[in-house]
Amino acid sequence: QVQLVESGGGLVQAGGSLRLSCAASGRIVRINDMDWYRQAPGKQREWVTKISSGGTTNYATSAKGRFTISRDDAKNTVYLQMNSLKPEDTAVYYCSALVYLTDYSTQRYWGQGTQVTVSP
Repeated sequence: QVQLVESGGGLVQAGGSLRLSCAASGRIVRINDMDWYRQAPGKQREWVTKISSGGTTNYATSAKGRFTISRDDAKNTVYLQMNSLKPEDTAVYYCSALVYLTDYSTQRYWGQGTQVTVSP
């Protein structure tokens, strides 16, 4: 099994910054793509950003220019640096990882989520 544990959420004023972390542990051989999603109250979960095993990044329009995803493969950790936060960024943020396991299978795992609240 693989566990993803997010941290770094909290309450911040509009214009502020937060850095989320997501650490993976378990029967990991290699982590391929790592993504961040978010879900606001009453809305569907939406994709925010992705980083490939090679470091290629992609961002949703809402995140482009304000958010930065990065990864530390030695720590099996992905980060999300969020700057210039807006009230509409308020959501539960989830990390997701496509993991190559010790039994030679590949599975996607999700973290439990971390709350980000941006006040006006």
